[in-house]
Amino acid sequence: MTLLPLPAFDDNYIWMLHDGHQALVVDPGDAQPVLQALQAQHLQLQAILVTHHHADHVGGVAELRAATGATVHGPAGEEMPEPLQRYSEGDALDLLGLRFEVLDVPGHTAGHIAWYCPDVDGAPVLFCGDTLFSGGCGRLFEGTPAQMLASLDKLAALPGSTRVCCAHEYTLSNLRFARAVEPGNMALRQYAQHCESLRARQQPTLPSTLAVERDINPFLRTRQPAVVQAVHPRAQAHDEAGIFAALRLWKNDFR
Repeated sequence: MTLLPLPAFDDNYIWMLHDGHQALVVDPGDAQPVLQALQAQHLQLQAILVTHHHADHVGGVAELRAATGATVHGPAGEEMPEPLQRYSEGDALDLLGLRFEVLDVPGHTAGHIAWYCPDVDGAPVLFCGDTLFSGGCGRLFEGTPAQMLASLDKLAALPGSTRVCCAHEYTLSNLRFARAVEPGNMALRQYAQHCESLRARQQPTLPSTLAVERDINPFLRTRQPAVVQAVHPRAQAHDEAGIFAALRLWKNDFR
């Protein structure tokens, strides 16, 4: 299997997974990068997976469906380009000889889902949309801090070898914030240098892995003493959700 991030817009990635003949794509906000990749590699698009309803994730769905006949699979609780098959946690879908399990991960949007495959050529793959980023997480447009914290906890509990295929190249800006939160985190410092080197060569920083994210991502580390201490002066409440909420608000205003 080949896993590819197709750049779109300013900083989106449309993820493509293919076996040399059949392909699926995740969150195609724009049809053109997908159509170009299909033509260049002589692939047939079998399916489109969607994580949430934002336009930069669904804007190319109708054109791709019309051009390829691909089936569309998306969240049960969000407005989506019809027709599509809808899924929620506990559902699964078989594509390209692989099984994709659905996880409910509300927070960024109310009905956001993630697609998790336990084994793609020996390691899991997670298509998490805008819930988890490398070094960060999505803004809370529709959900609560408690919901997003629970969603991130769910993702963080997956195997450390899981490849994290998020939908934006936000890594360097996220890591600048992460280093403000945890300046003494050596794993974070080394990862930032690695990602800066990749971007200097115009290469994607993604996919990351959950093992890396658990070591460097402040939004997966809100119970770590160093993170709690950094956030504490900004928090209105000092329970877990309050610490997370304060961290997210800090990130919203960070420049």
